[in-house]
Amino acid sequence: MILLQVQSTTQPILLFGTMGMLALAIGLIVFIIFHQRRVIRYQLQLQEMEEEQQKILLNASIRWQEEERQRIAADLHDDAGPLLATARLYLNENLVHQDLNTQLQSIYNAKQIIDDTIQLIRNISHSLMPPTLKNFGLESAVNDLFQKISGSGVVNASSRFHDYRQRLRPEQELLIFRVIQELVNNILKHSSSSFIHVTQNYNEDKFFIRLHHDGRGITQADFERLNKSALGLGLKNIQSRAKVLQAKIEFERDPSETYFKVTLEVPIEDYEMMSN
Repeated sequence: MILLQVQSTTQPILLFGTMGMLALAIGLIVFIIFHQRRVIRYQLQLQEMEEEQQKILLNASIRWQEEERQRIAADLHDDAGPLLATARLYLNENLVHQDLNTQLQSIYNAKQIIDDTIQLIRNISHSLMPPTLKNFGLESAVNDLFQKISGSGVVNASSRFHDYRQRLRPEQELLIFRVIQELVNNILKHSSSSFIHVTQNYNEDKFFIRLHHDGRGITQADFERLNKSALGLGLKNIQSRAKVLQAKIEFERDPSETYFKVTLEVPIEDYEMMSN
């Protein structure tokens, strides 16, 4: 009799316990499914954001290239075109019918105009590939740039390359130089700095450029925010070039809050080096 009472008491307990465990298992499975769906949804959103960022950088690079083409076309059309047209006027078919003095003067004038055109085209070529960079390397080109800035007397600009014993590939040097130029231009235009200083060094398989200035600057959060907006084309150009270099770029404010620093970290292990 007592055994029957115990069995009748334990059966509901076992039933409720089994149902509880089953509900707990079902709840755990449902939680895992919803969690996985949330993770997948987050990963898709992150992928979409990365794709959008890539589109922004690609568009910035395309716009920069198009602006360069338009600038070159405008220089050639507005400056070189009229010069050559004027030289042609001096060397027209009537020149052979003119007296000797007039002929000599016309030829001299045409020569002067052609010399000016050659210099103009040379200047355009130099803006595409600075001769100092091409012939002597990144260190000389940066030193030359900063000497010109410092010579203005407005900003104290200096650069120091600690161990640039071997040159990077020319395309690498050009991209790094363009990044430095863009950073310096932004500082000169927007920061009201009294000094700009650039340093270079190696650390194992990394090539570092660090730029310091004491004016108004931005942090990494500002840089990323501006890159996602329609503003800051210059910053997008910097980011697109850094991407081609497979480099990291970091904007930060010194803990002392006395200056801002930009660090460009370029991996060089996969790049063939050039001997100086």
